[in-house]
Amino acid sequence: MSKIEHQFNELVRKVRKDLFGKGPDSIKTIFAENMAITNLKGNLTPVEQFIIQSPEGYDQVHRARTKMIQDFYKQHQPDEMEELVQAKLLNLFSDINIEEDIAISVFVFDKPIER
Repeated sequence: MSKIEHQFNELVRKVRKDLFGKGPDSIKTIFAENMAITNLKGNLTPVEQFIIQSPEGYDQVHRARTKMIQDFYKQHQPDEMEELVQAKLLNLFSDINIEEDIAISVFVFDKPIER
């Protein structure tokens, strides 16, 4: 793992931990052109694991885990992240597979990321 990938992962981990009280157990990021594709495993808290046992709880956790992340990056300029990759964040696409506890985030920047 390169230094930039490691630093990017730590920035992503910090946001998740601050929002949900727990960061992912593992993160792997791949840079491709102007995108950072991040695979996050082991995201759910023990409380979320309990809540998802009902259909309503499952939907609530899924919505929270996708919408809260997207809203956070819309409302808070990710200055450290943009400085690290030397590009401006344009969009974030994010989803989580609740059953497997795997999330994917695709950060789209305004120019290719130099490594």
